[in-house]
Formats: sequence, C-alpha cells, structure tokens
Amino acid sequence: MIRLPFFTPRESPIAALYGDIVAASRAPEAFRHFGVADDFEGRFERLVIVATLVLRRLRALGGEAEPLAQALVDRLFEDLDDGLRRAGVSDLAVGKRVKKLAQGFYGRAEAYTAALETGEGALREVLARNLLSGRVAPAEIHAGLLAEIDAWRRRLDAADLGTLLAGTTLSGD
Repeated sequence: MIRLPFFTPRESPIAALYGDIVAASRAPEAFRHFGVADDFEGRFERLVIVATLVLRRLRALGGEAEPLAQALVDRLFEDLDDGLRRAGVSDLAVGKRVKKLAQGFYGRAEAYTAALETGEGALREVLARNLLSGRVAPAEIHAGLLAEIDAWRRRLDAADLGTLLAGTTLSGD
C-alpha cells in the first residue's frame, strides 16, 4: 500500500453514529424474542426504524445537524450498496436493488414518523405491517419491542449533537 506522508484520511463525522445505529438495529433480542425475522428484510426494517428515529432527532436539532442527516442517509445507502455487492449481486442489478431499497426506506421512514407522532396504536399498526410483515397482529406486538423503541426515542430526545456523534446514544452506554 502506498502511503502519502502528509495525507491522513479523515474519519467521517457520522461514523460512530452510524455504527451505533447498526448495532442497535442488530440487537439479538429483536430476532429472538420480538418476532422480527432474522433475514435481509427483517434486518433492513430494523435499520429503517432506528435510522428514522435518529434522523427525526437530527432534524429537530437543526443547524449543523441537517447536513449530517444527509451524510447519514448517504452512508446508509453506501453500506447497503456494499452489502449487496458482497452478497454477489451483479453490478448491473445493484443500482436497481438500491433504488428499490431507497423507495422502501423513504416510504417506511415516512410511515414510522407519522406513527410516532400519532401514538402507540398507529405505531403498532406500522410495526405489524412492516417490521413484522403481517405475521403478528398489532395488539399482539411484544411489549419489549415497544419499550425498546420508546427507550431509543427518550435517549435521542435527550441527546445533543455531540452526544449523538459520539455513537453511544442508542446503546445507553
């Protein structure tokens, strides 16, 4: 590897935050106890809900947090693109798959945001339809899943931008 003597790569300001989002979305309890399918769709749905909560907080912070919200979305889709390539999806198909994932992401993010603003009943409906793929009735959603989302929301609402960027908000560390 060639090293340039005066070039030090800068780490992305959202790297730790993105790592926190990924770690929270992959928490094993959701797949073991809350009924989330441990497959690509289930992991994608978890990533969407956690990212939606974080993006919601970044929008509320405004100012310098706004361009970081876009950087976070860009990083998320770079990671999805990379994951598809590593899974063996052909170069020609990756673009189409990422476009479809983007449409799904934005549609679900909008639905989750509206449900979070509306209340628990609406959140149960959206979770049953998207996260749990209709396998569980809204009234039967595990209380632990709702508690987890509420805990994330409370931690995020209390966090300032520096705390978010430190990457320890969602895990509660």
